Amino acid sequence: MSNIYGVTLKSEGKIYYFNGEDFEIEKNSYVVVETEKGIQYGKAIYKAQNDKINIPIEEMKKILRIATEDDYNTYLKNLKDATKCLEKARSIASELNLDMNILDASYTLDRKQLLFNFIADERVDFRELAKRLAGAYKTRIELRQIGARDKARTVCGIGQCGRTLCCSTFLNHIDSVTMNMAKNQNIALNPSKINGLCGRLLCCLTYEDEEYERCGIGMPNVGQTVKTEFGKGKVISVDILNRKYKVDLDGVIKEIVLDSEERSK
Repeated sequence: MSNIYGVTLKSEGKIYYFNGEDFEIEKNSYVVVETEKGIQYGKAIYKAQNDKINIPIEEMKKILRIATEDDYNTYLKNLKDATKCLEKARSIASELNLDMNILDASYTLDRKQLLFNFIADERVDFRELAKRLAGAYKTRIELRQIGARDKARTVCGIGQCGRTLCCSTFLNHIDSVTMNMAKNQNIALNPSKINGLCGRLLCCLTYEDEEYERCGIGMPNVGQTVKTEFGKGKVISVDILNRKYKVDLDGVIKEIVLDSEERSK
């Protein structure tokens, strides 16, 4: 069975899975991998358990080799040169009056591609910029416009939970996040509480949404008037996961717990 390794292509960056075939790679060793953008230099964070990976092995890109000292020196040179390329690209963009913010630049290990990520409020015609950069660096140029979530993934940072952003570490796919998810989980709709560093709704709202939906079946909403065994009253709070809620009965507060038969539905 092929070995699967979690590899990050930059410090504290997102982890991608690669087929290591017959390689036995020690934790935190550096490797050279094949990616959609070309040959890349990365760090093998851990050896994954094959049965816990959702991506079929045959669809995974491969680890080509364990990195050598020459690979490391090439990687360092690429980092240094990419920094100069970024400055050059920003200068040309300013000269062309392009309304864009170029965030970073990176070479593939074999220098067959130079990638720039940028953000912009509107669509940007960067053909002249790409033409000049290609002429200056004699390699394939890719300019990729990214959104707010992709920017957070690229820049990275620490979330409200105190941990490194999910999108920059383990999330291979960012699901659609909706306001209804926050409402289902009875979270105060305060932007500072439900928005991430990217300014969009927190990705983690999707993690427990299915469970909240299941537990919320038959539960009343805060402010709703309901009939109970103690009489009619107004719901003042709900505990969705524990399937219970509190009712104000003319100044007397009662806690209602749904019975086991209702909880199992």
